[in-house]
Amino acid sequence: MCGIVGYNGNGHASPILLECLSKLEYRGYDSAGIAVRDNDGNISVVKAKGRLKVLSEKVDGGRALPGNIGIGHTRWATHGEPSEANAHPHISGNNMEDSPVVGVHNGIIENYQELKEMLTKAGYVFYSQTDTEIAIKLVDYYYREFPDPKQALSQTMMRLRGSYALAFLFKDYPDMIWAARKDSPMIIGVKGDESFLASDVPAILKYTRDIYYVGNMEIACLGKGSVSFYDIDCNPLQKETVKITWDADAAEKGGYEHFMIKEIHEEPRAISDTLNSLIKGGGIDLSASGLSDDDIRAVTDIRIVACGSAWHVGMQAKYVIEDIARIPVGVELASEFRYSRPIMGPGTLVIIISQSGETADSLAALREAKSQGVKTLAIVNVLGSSIAREADFNLYTLAGPEIAVATTKAYSAQLVTCYSIAVHFAFVRGLLEKEQYSAFISDLLAIPAKAESLLEDKERIQWFAAKYANAHDAFFIGRGIDYSIALEGSLKMKEVSYIHSEAYAAGELKHGTISLIEDKTLLVGILTQNRLFEKTVSNMVECKSRGAYLMAIAGAGHYQIEDTADFTVYIPRVDEHFAGSLAIIPLQLFAYYTSVARGLDVDKPRNLAKSVTVE
Repeated sequence: MCGIVGYNGNGHASPILLECLSKLEYRGYDSAGIAVRDNDGNISVVKAKGRLKVLSEKVDGGRALPGNIGIGHTRWATHGEPSEANAHPHISGNNMEDSPVVGVHNGIIENYQELKEMLTKAGYVFYSQTDTEIAIKLVDYYYREFPDPKQALSQTMMRLRGSYALAFLFKDYPDMIWAARKDSPMIIGVKGDESFLASDVPAILKYTRDIYYVGNMEIACLGKGSVSFYDIDCNPLQKETVKITWDADAAEKGGYEHFMIKEIHEEPRAISDTLNSLIKGGGIDLSASGLSDDDIRAVTDIRIVACGSAWHVGMQAKYVIEDIARIPVGVELASEFRYSRPIMGPGTLVIIISQSGETADSLAALREAKSQGVKTLAIVNVLGSSIAREADFNLYTLAGPEIAVATTKAYSAQLVTCYSIAVHFAFVRGLLEKEQYSAFISDLLAIPAKAESLLEDKERIQWFAAKYANAHDAFFIGRGIDYSIALEGSLKMKEVSYIHSEAYAAGELKHGTISLIEDKTLLVGILTQNRLFEKTVSNMVECKSRGAYLMAIAGAGHYQIEDTADFTVYIPRVDEHFAGSLAIIPLQLFAYYTSVARGLDVDKPRNLAKSVTVE
């Protein structure tokens, strides 16, 4: 979950590396460092604990570190506490003079202890607690035997177990950056006589839109404006660049105080762009994914596999797909699915949902499904990501770059993609008449404007958030689709405000949880499903009688909720299957404004990183 960057060109490397790292700070922010080679061939490494600004001040914005080739890193700690010693880049010796290799790493080396014992016997001494230092010294070990970076990296890759995106400077190769990848994301960009390396597109979007995706178990060499690729046996590979069409301004705050609030305001557009990519000529068209009508008719059951907010999308999709398309749906946490020896048949379709397309557990789950010979469909936001490349079928959400750690617009884009799958599968399988099909599509296309209208209520939500920012506990409840909405609303609250928050199926409250309700406990009820409205209200009343303060997210027309709830937000009328796309917006705003009122760093919540690319 760390971020790595590299630059090779004729410009001043340090400011460029710092700029690129600033676009990746959502991937890690407990320490940072850069290594730059000057015109005399000397490599300087500067590291700092804390946010990137500490490093920037240390090198005077890059002015104190001359040179036109370098690598950089922003860290989210896995092995070893946040400290300058544990920060990257790491060197292969005890000091720069005896270090032919300098490197940075994103990922986790699983067999680091075994390798450390081997290297210790070979005379290596370690100064950090990191698995990365072991990987850098292993490269050094093989480089001394095979004085060719390709061969040294190939030998190293054969010994490493785990995930890694590695970038290196070799003292003996002054005009090159070398890189290797397995399971952790890495892209390389080129423009003119400059080359760029990064963990994610936003880092280099300012400099180039022409990128290469580094494949699994591949080696790359970056010259000035040129890139060579090799497989693990050092055979040359040919690759084509991909043109990135994201708006560069989408990766900037654009006048908003935080990325999270900016991205909440971008939800209507993300929903609209995603729907317009799926709905053409008055019908849903999934042909770009590779799915044929015959493939759809052959599906006997669906397994949705995801992590975090994407798993909540899957939970909601289960209700919608089962009700509209009448296909059995199981929803699995990717981290559990891969180890559960899942039972799947020839008609099973596994849907993997991931914003980044690089989520480690989701990628492993995809590979598990493919190993059993079942068809896989990826719903991802990043073109050419690992999950997208390896899945049988792909649907891309058009949310654009999402920078805030807490997902908002990508979640909403994933949700409408799943709605579209439900409606299209039902139509292809003969469960919907043309009139019903058209009505569903009309409701889908109306979601963006209705989402926009909810943003007009943000000042009232801000007032309520400020009033209850000091709450210690919050509970989110709902039934059916509303329960899945409650799961995401609760996660947003705990992610960015650090208030203890739990989501429960409302009918389960009396099975233990209601014992936690006390005076001033905040309870948020989600009430968008007409047939379940009265039952959820009853559960809310039970909590109110025990001292809870009630907030309600209700469907239009249910004004009687004001007799029960202390604060209510109404969502516009929409087909109840699709209510989650609207109900989530006030919950996202509530979490955001609560975090702001508590004086927290909304975009970079403690202990969290945007893309979970390690187990």
